[in-house]
Amino acid sequence: MADPDTHQQRMFAQYVLPEIEVLLRVAMSLTAQRADAEDLVQDTLLRAYRAVGRFDGRHPRAWLLTIMRHAEVSRRRQRRPRLLDDPDTELERLTPALDATPEELVVDTAFDEAVDAAFTALPLRDQQVVRLVHVDGLSYAEAAQVLDVPKGTVMSRLHRARKRIRNRLLATGLESQRGGA
Repeated sequence: MADPDTHQQRMFAQYVLPEIEVLLRVAMSLTAQRADAEDLVQDTLLRAYRAVGRFDGRHPRAWLLTIMRHAEVSRRRQRRPRLLDDPDTELERLTPALDATPEELVVDTAFDEAVDAAFTALPLRDQQVVRLVHVDGLSYAEAAQVLDVPKGTVMSRLHRARKRIRNRLLATGLESQRGGA
């Protein structure tokens, strides 16, 4: 008979390891800091390893995202306030493209600032949906699983968020310069 630890390791390698990149992207959208996201993924992996023997093998991503959601809820209960933001992350985002013309840099910077302002003005729940679907590339069903809401709620929040961003960009006059939002 096979060793239970070997079976557990095999299942972990088969169902969990291929999903680490997705877990990290989702964790980045749930947390504001890379270190927090990595901690959340590590906590999720530990919980998954302990429970993989009870996993039926169906829908590993949904199973892992549920574990992550529960881990994040637990972490939020214990969370202390962030004391410092990572200045390197902001510096990387602000570094301009090397081959862009000065005009493109000005328009791109103004557009990026307008999009950022429009996104920041969204309610937190709408921001989360935009991050999960458009940044992390999750399906509506996967985003619904992460947020523990119905798929229709994800769709309506996303529609509302897109409309608010589009209206805000139209109000600034920048939306038409980039060919649509």
